[in-house]
Amino acid sequence: MHDNGCASLADSATVEHGLGSGQGERDFMKVVLFCGGLGTRIREYSESIPKPMIPVGHQPILWHVMQYYSQYGHKDFVLCLGYKANVIKDFFLNYRPHAFADCVVSGFGSKVEFLNGEPKEDWRVTLIDTGIWRNIGERLWAVREHVRDEEMFLANYSDGLTDVKLDDMVERFKKSGKLACFLAIRPPLTYHLADIDEHGRVREFRTSDRSDIWINGGYFLLRREIFDYMREGEELVIEPFRRLIQDNQLMAYKHEGFWRSMDTLRDRQILEDMVEQGKMPWRLRSDLAGRA
Repeated sequence: MHDNGCASLADSATVEHGLGSGQGERDFMKVVLFCGGLGTRIREYSESIPKPMIPVGHQPILWHVMQYYSQYGHKDFVLCLGYKANVIKDFFLNYRPHAFADCVVSGFGSKVEFLNGEPKEDWRVTLIDTGIWRNIGERLWAVREHVRDEEMFLANYSDGLTDVKLDDMVERFKKSGKLACFLAIRPPLTYHLADIDEHGRVREFRTSDRSDIWINGGYFLLRREIFDYMREGEELVIEPFRRLIQDNQLMAYKHEGFWRSMDTLRDRQILEDMVEQGKMPWRLRSDLAGRA
């Protein structure tokens, strides 16, 4: 696959929020977040801000996704920007954690004292403008130089939350020896599914959670060899995944627990209600609840 004008190093910026060393013996990976889509199905918000910046509680859903990964120690992020990239850049360049924390302010803001300890996201965030009219595969290809030294890396659509045990997913992927893995979840459908034969006889009616249907949940684990399976202009989960399947190099991690994407206003309201009620299954740490 060729560059196709998607991005260059000149299009990038890196913001560090106190990322330290001493990560211990665990293997921490870079996380590629796809943040460039238009969010056409939730246009009421996405006409003014990019979809990953739509708020859930006090923070954008992108922040919640990044918090999820950082709970497992993965704090080095590569953001593939596109539509309204400046909004996401401004968020990180002017990040103000005290705006959502209990604090004492003196000197008209010149001094801020945090009452429950200073909130700190020790993240390293690389911001890459990968263009507006690009699919996921093209965005991943555009940031390949930022993960070329990684044996494995994580990737995410940046619009969904889950309580999947990431450490277990990573461990199973490592043991499999395969090149790619995606989170497989039950489709969140409210419809009843009908099993119908060729004569129109109904064999069974069942809910979606009792079906054998699994869909892509937008959470990925990839080895760097994934780029050998990619070609110019291809969508990641179509042609490249088809080649991986042919070589028996793609695995699915089935998850029966919580998962919800934010595709519609109804999805957003459900997540908003969960935050307001303090029910956030994607959180491992209860002390983060007040900042959501």
